[in-house]
This record gives sequence, C-alpha cells and structure tokens, in this order.
Amino acid sequence: MPTITIDGQTLEVNKGDNILEACLNAGLDLPYFCWHPAMGSIGSCRQCALVQYQNENDTHGRIVMGCMTSVTEGARFSLDAKNAVEFREAVVESLMLNHPHDCPVCAEGGECHLQDMTVMVGHRDRRYRGSKNTHRNQYLGPLIHHEMNRCITCYRCERFYRDYAGGTDLGAQASRDRLYFGRQQDGVLESEFSGNLVEVCPTGVFTDKPFLADFSRKWDLQSSPSICGGCGVGCNIAPGERYGRLKRIHNRYNHDINGYFICDRGRFGGGYVNSKRRINFAGLQGTDGSFAAINQEAALSKAQTWMQNARIAGIGSPRASLESNFLLQTWVGSDQFSAGFSDAEGSILNRQIEILQSTRAMNPSIKQMESADAILVLGEDLTNTAPRVALGLRQAVRNKSLAMAEQMGLPDWQDAAVRNLAQDALSPLIIVTSYSSRLDDIALHTLTLTPNEIAEFGCNIAARLQGKPAHNALIDEIAECLSGAKRPLIISGSSMLQGNIIESAAAVAEALCEHNANTMLSLCAPEANSVGAAMLSQATNLSLSNIVEGADDIDVLVVLENDLARRLDPASVKKLVESGTKIIALDVLENTTLDHSTLVLPAASFAESQGTLVNNEGRAQRFFSVFPPAHDRLPSWQWLLQLATCSGSSQLSALTHFDEVVDACAASRPIFANLSEVAPDRSFRDRGQKIPRQTHRYSGRTAVNAAVSVHEPQQPIDRETPLAFSMEGLNRDQPAALTPYVWSPGWNSNQSLHKFQAEVDGPLKGGSAGLRLLVSSTKGVQKLSLTTPVSEKSDLWQLVPVHCLHGSEELSRHTDEIAELAGDAFLTLSIATAKELDVDEGDRISVAGCGDTISLTVKIVERMAAGCAGYSIGFASTRELTTGAEVHLQRDIAWQPLKPSLIASDRDSMHIGGVNRHV
Repeated sequence: MPTITIDGQTLEVNKGDNILEACLNAGLDLPYFCWHPAMGSIGSCRQCALVQYQNENDTHGRIVMGCMTSVTEGARFSLDAKNAVEFREAVVESLMLNHPHDCPVCAEGGECHLQDMTVMVGHRDRRYRGSKNTHRNQYLGPLIHHEMNRCITCYRCERFYRDYAGGTDLGAQASRDRLYFGRQQDGVLESEFSGNLVEVCPTGVFTDKPFLADFSRKWDLQSSPSICGGCGVGCNIAPGERYGRLKRIHNRYNHDINGYFICDRGRFGGGYVNSKRRINFAGLQGTDGSFAAINQEAALSKAQTWMQNARIAGIGSPRASLESNFLLQTWVGSDQFSAGFSDAEGSILNRQIEILQSTRAMNPSIKQMESADAILVLGEDLTNTAPRVALGLRQAVRNKSLAMAEQMGLPDWQDAAVRNLAQDALSPLIIVTSYSSRLDDIALHTLTLTPNEIAEFGCNIAARLQGKPAHNALIDEIAECLSGAKRPLIISGSSMLQGNIIESAAAVAEALCEHNANTMLSLCAPEANSVGAAMLSQATNLSLSNIVEGADDIDVLVVLENDLARRLDPASVKKLVESGTKIIALDVLENTTLDHSTLVLPAASFAESQGTLVNNEGRAQRFFSVFPPAHDRLPSWQWLLQLATCSGSSQLSALTHFDEVVDACAASRPIFANLSEVAPDRSFRDRGQKIPRQTHRYSGRTAVNAAVSVHEPQQPIDRETPLAFSMEGLNRDQPAALTPYVWSPGWNSNQSLHKFQAEVDGPLKGGSAGLRLLVSSTKGVQKLSLTTPVSEKSDLWQLVPVHCLHGSEELSRHTDEIAELAGDAFLTLSIATAKELDVDEGDRISVAGCGDTISLTVKIVERMAAGCAGYSIGFASTRELTTGAEVHLQRDIAWQPLKPSLIASDRDSMHIGGVNRHV
C-alpha cells in the first residue's frame, strides 16, 4: 500500500485510488460535486482541489484535482494550503452566481450536498449583483419534478442516466454559456431508473414529485431499515414517514445487492400504503354480500365460533413475510398448507431451489454479477422482472473496456478516459427471449424464440459445451464465448412459467463447471418472498388446485395476504367460494379475494410491520416497521398468533414476541437454522441505547398531534425491535441491518454514506445486511429434464406473458403515479403479425380462447417470436388469459373509444366495492 502525506499526516492508502478517495477513506473532508463512487471521476466541477508538492522542500506546490490524481508512493498534499482553500471557495462562489436564493423553500433544503459543501469551504457572502441565467422547467412525468435553475452543471445526472443506466432521452444541451440538462422536449422519462436522479443530483434540480405533493422537511421524517417488496431481488430501502403517512422511499446501501441505486417501482411503488383502499377495520360479510365493520375482539370471537373442532387449511403468500407463512403452516399443519403459488409457478420455484441447493455453479449477488465477462440470458426480460439485475448487467458488459484500460495503465475511476478508449467495446451478452428486451441495445446477439425453442436452444448450447457437434454456427460461437470466459454468467427464471427453460439454464451452467469453477448461475424469482415461501413448502408442496379440489372437506380457510384471483382461473375461484367454506382473509388492500371472504382482517403493510424476506439468491433479510399501524390494523404474524389461540391450537401458544417466532422458525428445519442471525433481536442496544428512527434534528413532535392535544404525548414504545420511535438513541456502529438513515456532522445529504462504509464504495462498517440460507452442496444438479416438446404449426397464437415494471406487481399498481404509467392492459405483437392482422399501435384486438373474448390495446414491438403474442400479465383485464394457451386474434372493429369521463382505468376495475366502502 502506498504511503502519502496530507498536511503532515502520514497515511497508508489503497493502491490505484485517487486522492479524493484516499481523503474520504481517511475521514478527511474534501469537498466534491461531480465525482460519484459508482460512476468514477470526470473532473468537471473542480471542487476537490488541493495542493500537491514535488517533495518535502517544495513550499509552493501546484493545485491538482483530487478526483483526477492517482496516489503514488511518497506523494505530498495539502488540503489546508491557502491557495487550495481560496480555490475551493472561489469554485463554490462561481457556482452560486446563477443559483437561486431559495434554500428555505427548496425541497432539497436540509439534505442538500451543495449546502454542505458551501458551508465546508467557508463561503458565506455573495458579491455578485448581476442578472442570473434562468431556465424554463420541463414536465418529466409523474415521478420527477424538474427545477433547472438550481443546476450547478456537475453532469452527474447525464452520466448516471445515459452512461450508467442506459437511458437515451435525457442529456446535456448547450448554447453559448447556457447549459441545460433535460429532454429534447417535455415528456415522461423513459428509464426504469429515473428516480435515482433524485439522489444523484447534489442540488434540487430533480426531486421526488409524489413527495413534493405531500411534503415534509427531510429531517422530520421517521425512517427504518426495510426491504423492497416489488420483486424477488431484495433491494434495501429506507422508507420515511410523517403524520402517519409514508412520504418517500430512498435507497439504502447494500454492497452486495443494490449498491447506490434502486428501480422506480421500488422507489415510488409504496404509495399504496396511503391508499384509500387500505383496510382499517375487520369486516364481517352479511347475507346481502356487504361488509359490516367490527372491532378486533368481535372479529376474533366470530372466528373462534367457526374454528372450534373445525378442519382448517391455510394459503400462504410469496409477498408475506417468512414468519407469517411459518406461523400459518405450523398452525394448520404442513399437509393443510399451500404456499399460495399458482400450480405452474410453484413447481418451477421448487425446482429452482433444488437446483441452487446442488449446482456446482456459484449463486451470485448482483455485485458478483457485475464481474461477469460473458453472459447468457435465457427467457427473462430482466428490466421488468428483476430490474436491479438488469442494471448490474449494464455494468458487467463494461468489463471488456475496463480490461483494455488496465492494459493501457488507466485506472478504472478515470471514467471519461476509459469510455473514450473503449468506444463501443462490450463484453458479450447474449439474450434469448420471446420478445424485445430493454437490454437489447447492449447485447452481442438477441434471439427471438418461442418458450419451448428457448429451452431447446439452451440444451443445444449445453450439449455443445460437452463436446457434441452443434451443426449451427451461432451455437458454436456462443459456446466458444462462454467457455472462453473467466467468469461466465447464466441467468434465467420463472417469469415465462416454463420449467424446461430453467432446466436448460442449469444444464449450461453445469457443463461450464466441468472446466470453470467461477461459473455463475442466477435464477430470478417473481415476488419478494417467493423463495422463502417455496422453501417452507418444499417438503409437502400442497398446490392451490389441491386446496380447491378438497374445499368441501375444509371448514375454515385462512388466506394470508394473497389475492387468489391472480393465481386461480375464474372457475376455480367460483368453486372455492361456492363450497361453503368459511374464508378468513388477512390483507393490506381491498381485492377480489376479500370480496368473497366471510371475515376480513386488516393487515399492516411492510411499513407498519417487521419480518424476513428471502430473495432470489436465498439471502434472508429483515425489514422493520417505520411507524405503528393505525386503526385496527395488526401485523399478520400477530393476527395469526391470536387466531391460532382462538382455534384451541397449542402449537403456537408459547410464542408472544416476534423474536420467539423467528427462533421457532429457525428450529423448525435445518435450512432455517441461522435465521436468528439475520438481524439483532429486540434486546440489542448500542451503548445502552436503542437505534433511533428519527434524526436528531427531528422537530414538531408536539405539533404532529396538535389537533388532538397540545401536550406532547409519549412516543410509541416498540417492544418487538431494537429500534425506537424516537430521536433519542445512537445511529452509529450498529450492524448494517439496523441502519435507518445516514447522517454525519457536516454531511446532511446521502453523500454522508462514506462515513458508514469501511472504505469508499465498499461494504458497510456494520457488515452485510442479510444472511444466505441457500447454500449449495456443489454435488451437481441431478435428474435434469432436458426434453422439450415439439411445437406444431397452428393457425392460433400462443400467449406468452409480458411483465411490466409498472402494472404487473400486485400492490405497487395501486399507487396513483404507477397506475398512470402502467396504463391499460395490452397485447404485444410483432410488426409482421400486426400487418397480418391489419392493426396499428393503439388499435384494439379481440382475444378468444380463454373463457370470454376480451379486447386489448395493441402494442407493437421489434421482436416477438413467430406464432406468439404477448399479454400484459398482472392486469385485471388479462386475468382470464393463460400463459401458453392458443388463442384466436382478430381486429376489434366494433370497439369505439369512450368519452374520458366514462373510461374506468384498469386499476379501478380490479375491485369494486369492498370492506371500507361499507364501514
């Protein structure tokens, strides 16, 4: 490690670092704007200036930029030299020439990097009295608010949006001395990661529009460590609350998973927590189908009368916590518990777990995926099913350019130089899907095949890797590309509901493992706890169809946070309802299942509860409540403990606290043995103090409830976690799983993160947040089923599911802004198919063959497998459609657009009526 001297202080620094990184690692405060740990250096802002001396006899030195200067053995620097201090202050003063004096009303105020750096350099008085350059703001969609007059031209937004995330519709535009960051014209930002501009921007140019509409000062937010429920990746998030409302969601750094960035579903999709469709009180269905509100005691009393000596079954949920699913399974018995997957999805997920428990390939984190130098994607539209993985692949394809830079002696943080050197050079990415992917722009090859053909193609690659002739030049090329890579990565998943695709992906990985121990295999899961729920039910595997078939033998059916209408066909739902079984449903929002339930219990959302979620790599992570549940809502695990007691069961009688539930789950089977180590239990204290959810600047605790009482009430007491609903306590040195927010003296923005990291862009000082439960035996995958059915020619069209970042996920689509972006359900066609059916983009098309004929909007894409049509899965209008079904398609000439006042959105059509409507 090189040794350098800064203002007389001798430091050992990492070889290859720049001086800015070395200073931050040493705890020294050197201001900066344009540099970002994930995006490297471009030296545009000139803020990180310091003096470098030739030797110990040099007393004058020269000014250099810290982010552009490499550390070298014996180098001498000064942050405190007069000319360096004056230079940094002059830079801030120049940036402030055109900056508005709006800090008191700016949405970024109190969490602004520009404010911090201005104070840090000592600039106070503004000498310039001339006119300012001003700009007109743009409409950028429902998620991002634009205030261009606050810009300091650091280029961070463009570098993230275009270079890092692959967006094309936002950039720098200039004329003379007027530089503008925005779109060519007003319009919705197209990138699925546009929300990260809110955190990337060091000022208030890009701000959270939904948060602005329901604004509170940043320091008045109450936060907690949480996990995103939008997909199976398990990104870490920090939700913020005020006045009992979820105000915003920010990224929470996790070195192995999401790093500094999350997708827009994760950032903006939590608005449903504040929805009017929330269930606040228990509801009992009357003979006329309406619901009457009853209190908790009455609801439990009613349930008790039904459950005495009754035959009880339970349906779990891949979006409910591991603990809630475990309690339901333990209470009703494994042979009466279904994990709540559709039959097709359940069998695929069980197989995925079997593969990951035995494969010789590495099951990688996203950080490890970013090191891959050759990638094969089979069947997954990753940007919509696992968006943070897709963002990771955009970094992985740059490994070729980083290797070129290393050969030339360029450090990887020299971002502009590395990109200029590499030009269009990318590591190979091969995408094999049934329709267009948002990653197509960086792919070496894109193949458009039917689901069965995708599986067959994967099998052929595996066979070629094992030495069998392929008689296909493309397969030869891909096999050679993968076998020649140092760290090949194979990615697949369950989104196509095609088990043979999973098998073929495993076969390719196993074939590569014969000669390469660094082979990686990643299998994506659809929902936040799909893997956890599947692990629970792996032994018994009772399907939903088994529940439906045996409904006549079930007296009481408990449904845990699961809308069965999304997983069962209408006929099965009808059969279940008409069986006479008493249905007790616990859920967060009104849905179709609740309409058919006998008793509805209001469940707390992720922001009001705690639990464990297991992501697609088998990593268990804990989320904690941000604020106590309002009204009669309770966390599902608490409802289930009380219901079990009402039923007369003694299975759960010894459990009272959440930690006891975790310990019981850990003791239930070997695969969960380390579950209690995922996060500290409720007894954890830091120097005798709990971890505060509120910042030390939190204000107005009396005013929050002034409408109720002018006296400040006692803060709620959290008896289940080591966090406090208070500003009292310590937020430092605790395990990473318990970090609710980041702040450090002089660093009020999210740039203070480096104070919590072991080193810049490295792991947190508190270790990794989460624990791997799925560990492979490395014996190799056995019983690979590599047969693929032969597709016969047909005049019908095969339906394939098209997943949408906005609209396909069950809960986030009830957020107004997400619903606006989701739009109506659609049918995706290739250009050739659209021409054959004589339809254009936006026309309507009739789909017949899955129950009633339905009419959908036409969406035309560049790639769609021959004989296939893609339907927007997860939308209410497409629930009757079945993946793999063959249907008739015909232009809907009878359809006429309705007047705007008569149009019901797809979100609204999901459910009419419900518990709250009758409360």
